[in-house]
Amino acid sequence: MFGLRPDPKSAPLNLSVNKQPRSALLLAIAALIAIILWQIPLGNYLLYPFTILATWFHEMGHGLTAVLLGGYFRELVIYPSGSGFARYGGEVLLGNLGHGLVAIGGPLGPAIAGSLFIFSSRSHGATDFCLKALGIMMLASVLLWVRSLFGIVFIASIGVAILLVAYQGNRWLKGIAIQFLGVQACISTFQQVNYLFTYAILGGQLSDTGLLQQYLWLPYWLWGALIAVMSLGLLLWSLKVAYTHSR
Repeated sequence: MFGLRPDPKSAPLNLSVNKQPRSALLLAIAALIAIILWQIPLGNYLLYPFTILATWFHEMGHGLTAVLLGGYFRELVIYPSGSGFARYGGEVLLGNLGHGLVAIGGPLGPAIAGSLFIFSSRSHGATDFCLKALGIMMLASVLLWVRSLFGIVFIASIGVAILLVAYQGNRWLKGIAIQFLGVQACISTFQQVNYLFTYAILGGQLSDTGLLQQYLWLPYWLWGALIAVMSLGLLLWSLKVAYTHSR
């Protein structure tokens, strides 16, 4: 279905040229359906595990961007409702630009990582590496940053499952897993599309795009549009590259 065949480990993996475009299209359609479902109450229940995973991707994007810019990742909290937040501290590099990058790291960082996951599906070695790295990162986040009981249990369980696939799964399963996780990371931005076009949330706290307006001047709605376009662009581009270049 995804253009990956469960051949014996001793044999090279061949991709069906006729099925490649169809498989990429199915992944893109599945992503679109998930985005639409997330915008209705029932959809959040139907996609509940992916809603929580999307929150983790988003908040990790904020925290890791802060770390890369010289700050520190203080905590990550995920609630059963699917909401969550990340706190960071320290002096980040580049002043307002650095704070703006931390703000955009939540909605856009996962899309960049997800596109790399999809790219990795072109190579067995890269697929193995990305699955192991993601599983280890999820477990490490539980030890270092996750500070809610629900988040600890859920993220640790998913991390263990990913590592089991990485170490015990066959090539076909690993290929499906890394592509699926890559798509989920790319579309995590759209868990709540209206959030991208909201200046402030309850209590007067600025949204990510509101912070971008504060630090980098352009209006929040324009930042929301840019993030949405870039996230979708990364998803479609990575699928195209993954399915139009043979291993």
